[in-house]
Amino acid sequence: MAWLAVLAAGATGFASASSASRAAQRAVFRRAAPTMGFVSLYEELPVVTGRTISLRDITADVAAFVERSGCKEGVVTVLSKHSTVGITINEMEPRFVDDVRQFLLKLAPPQYPYLHNDLDYRAGPPEWPGGDEAWRSFRAGEPVNAHSHLIAMVMGTSESIPVHNGKLSIGKFQQVIVIDADGVLDGAGKKRTVALQVMGAA
Repeated sequence: MAWLAVLAAGATGFASASSASRAAQRAVFRRAAPTMGFVSLYEELPVVTGRTISLRDITADVAAFVERSGCKEGVVTVLSKHSTVGITINEMEPRFVDDVRQFLLKLAPPQYPYLHNDLDYRAGPPEWPGGDEAWRSFRAGEPVNAHSHLIAMVMGTSESIPVHNGKLSIGKFQQVIVIDADGVLDGAGKKRTVALQVMGAA
């Protein structure tokens, strides 16, 4: 607590006038209050997802990102850059993953008559290149995916995770999971983008 006394003395004007005393006080302060550097790093992580509703564990990718940043104490934000893809923290156990899929499909059934899925009634933006006909052509290829938007809205599209001693501060049975609610019906998966940003002290 010697450095507190040094600060108090400087603030009240009762510090010793001797140069030797002032030098000693500065030395105590330097030892007691080392400076810490600020760290901020941003990257985008590509994630290939699977069919229909799929879950991908990206914990190792996020942990490696934090390690590269050099951040020791702070927070890392994980954000999906898609309106049909969510981010959550939970257990990536295979049978539970199947439970999640079934639960989400019951929560937002794809067959429900959502207004968002009435593609013919979607009005195009006035500045759309080529006008309304071009908009109609584009719209015809749009997915019927209102349920996917609702699932992502319920799950949330981001998580903020504490960083302590350079590591993710999550539980033993917690993983950082990407949930794609609008995956392909067949063929190759979709390439999704997850934004990562860590901020804190090095």
